[in-house]
Amino acid sequence: MKLLNKIKDELEKMGNKEYITKLVIILIIGVMILITVSMFTDSKNKGNYNLGETNTTDKSKRDSTEDYVTILERKLENILSQIKGAGEVNVMITLQNTTEKVPAVNTTKNQENTSEKDSQGGVRETLKEDTVYEIVTKENEDSFITLKEINPEVNGVIVVAQGADDAVVKEKLYEAVKTVLGISGSKVDVYSSN
Repeated sequence: MKLLNKIKDELEKMGNKEYITKLVIILIIGVMILITVSMFTDSKNKGNYNLGETNTTDKSKRDSTEDYVTILERKLENILSQIKGAGEVNVMITLQNTTEKVPAVNTTKNQENTSEKDSQGGVRETLKEDTVYEIVTKENEDSFITLKEINPEVNGVIVVAQGADDAVVKEKLYEAVKTVLGISGSKVDVYSSN
């Protein structure tokens, strides 16, 4: 405020008090606008922080999916390496999306039927239905109760095996992958390793 008073005093020395008063009012309004803008900017930053928490949830979904893929790849490598002539086997699996968890939900339905008659004998019936869905959470925890987990769909599989030079072994590996994962042949490729 001292700075504003100094500026005001200097301008008063220059002349026209009405002009100076308007200028001071404009400066005060400008300062108020800056304060207001900074308040809204702070609230936007808080919103971004909450988005970061959502990303943490996405990261845990990704980690869960990566664990699923790793387990699937190891199991497939283990079984494929037991095929006669396959030798050492490496498998890579890609998925279309992440694991989906289906929560337990309490459903409450309310139905209200109203019938009105007017003085001319007309009847108006009104039916009002409300359905409320509430996710069931674990006691004293923030997480929900999971009814089932839907594993992601396999997008593609690559198998690299020492014995894949042999057409018979290659065909056995190819058929085994299709059978184990329940996928079409267009999603499977088998290659020989060095």
